Amino acid sequence: MDLATLKAFKPSEYEEAADGYRATGDMAMMAKDKIDNEVCPGIRRELEGATAKAALGQLQELSKNFHYVQTECGLISTALNGFAFDMAAAKRKLEAALADASANGCTVNPDGSVTFPAGGDAVDGKVPEGGTVQSTGTPTDPTAAAMYRQAANVHPNPNYGKALGFASRISDAVKEATDADAKWAPKLRALKADDDLVVSHRDWADAQSDMGGVREAGKTYLESLPQPPKDGTPKDNAAWWKKLSAEEQAAWLSLQPGTVGGLDGLPSTVRDEANRTVFEEKRGQLQMELDSIPKPPANEWTWITAGPYPSKVHTDEWMAWHNKYGDRYEQLNKSLNGMKSIQERFDQTGVRGLPEAYLLGFSPEGNGRAIVANGNPDTADHQAVYVPGTTSNLGSIGGDINRMVETWRVASDEADGKSVSTITWLGYDAPQNIVKDSPFSHYANDGAPAFNRFMDGLDASRTVESDPHRTAIGHSYGTTLIGSAARQGDLNADDVILAGSPGVQVPKAEDMDVPKGHVWNQEADGDPVPDIGRFGHGGTDWDGPWTIPSDERFGANQLTTDTEGHSDYWKEDTKSLLNQGLVVAGKGDEAEQVKPRPVYERTR
Repeated sequence: MDLATLKAFKPSEYEEAADGYRATGDMAMMAKDKIDNEVCPGIRRELEGATAKAALGQLQELSKNFHYVQTECGLISTALNGFAFDMAAAKRKLEAALADASANGCTVNPDGSVTFPAGGDAVDGKVPEGGTVQSTGTPTDPTAAAMYRQAANVHPNPNYGKALGFASRISDAVKEATDADAKWAPKLRALKADDDLVVSHRDWADAQSDMGGVREAGKTYLESLPQPPKDGTPKDNAAWWKKLSAEEQAAWLSLQPGTVGGLDGLPSTVRDEANRTVFEEKRGQLQMELDSIPKPPANEWTWITAGPYPSKVHTDEWMAWHNKYGDRYEQLNKSLNGMKSIQERFDQTGVRGLPEAYLLGFSPEGNGRAIVANGNPDTADHQAVYVPGTTSNLGSIGGDINRMVETWRVASDEADGKSVSTITWLGYDAPQNIVKDSPFSHYANDGAPAFNRFMDGLDASRTVESDPHRTAIGHSYGTTLIGSAARQGDLNADDVILAGSPGVQVPKAEDMDVPKGHVWNQEADGDPVPDIGRFGHGGTDWDGPWTIPSDERFGANQLTTDTEGHSDYWKEDTKSLLNQGLVVAGKGDEAEQVKPRPVYERTR
């Protein structure tokens, strides 16, 4: 890039182009949302058969295209703004140097050289003549800086040193602009999509790579934007987001969707948009990684004779594959299966009136994280937040999502026309082994602060004036986490439902940080977990044996439970589910209750 090009450069033209791409991305988002939340649900409600199924398949592919367009346009818009930002900084330096040169009587030539006037003390009756200088380095170069000082002190014409400084500043600005152009050009070229109508896993993996490239190139631009509050409360996060301009919000969404999607207090629509981008890009990346791993050998087992009896063992080929790929292969399959379950929930919108889903948190790292809402909690009159228990992870999220789908259906039927949002909150590292992990309380203690922040965030993200009625629901070890959240801070709930609880770290219902009479417990016949709690799992040593919510002295309302075992509390068409739905709908006084069984009946 030369001086004339930088002088003529107009950052506003690139900013206007960025606005155009952002507007295109917004239109793509609106089209995607209309397909996902209106057109497809309408078909699911009204039509059945092969034709309807084929139409839904085509519409879902179209939705993927719009989502991809939205994501890529957001990156292009941010890249153009980042390029304009860098170029504007270089141009400001150039303009300042040109203005200073002019103020000192110097002329800047098209090649960047500077002509300076005669000046200084007369020598033999003659004032030192002017001349022209070319930059020999940048002002930040120590050698060049020393030369400038020497020139200013030694040259008989003081304008010489000044002109050399101006020339170097001009050269520095042009170099900065040239570097910016060289940095951004390949990033923008990389944003060109494949010339087809299919959005593949590779496309989304490439989009993740594109995001990394733009983020790297736009580091200075992103750092210039208002940063999210460090360790901010949900209210702090909400205030930060509201103060951002549309351009700044778009930049954060396109370059740091993981950050935006994880901030409690931001609008659910914003978190959903950010997390769905992370979701698609991670799914593409993980699927491509899985496809690159050789499939396990078909001959997994063989028989050997050891002593009088044959034994079934893994083949040498399978063991060699397992030792090299097995753990990662299993992890990838678990993560992708969990993502498939989340996608299936997206695709159920409209089935039997099911509202749109919101992805309020997502990460495939470790055991995985996922927070999925049925209906928009920011506008719902009734909210329920469900915490799953031991062995919960991203791979098994489908069952937990379905439990809140069933809860939404019942609660909506009982809510007298008011809106309901039910949320599956897998926002912590749940114990993964009943024997080795679940007896320990640190899983609950470590996860409880995040749960409290999420609950507070539901207030900060509210978009209507009315306050919602909020219920915290826990299953198994999830009840222990809710108890820990109540013990550690403000639970910010109106009701608590505990199902199959081994104990909640507090001795009485009044310690659960909700109004008196608003703690509800369910214990099904044949559920072994509550009795396990009597031996110390998650309970609190209070006045004798360990106290759990099923005990009379704990003081919880005991809901009628007509399911059996540990996992059927949300079984369709049961009193167990109906009673939960009544509590979620704010009608706990209508729920059927039973008297708690005395301890001696439960432990004999």
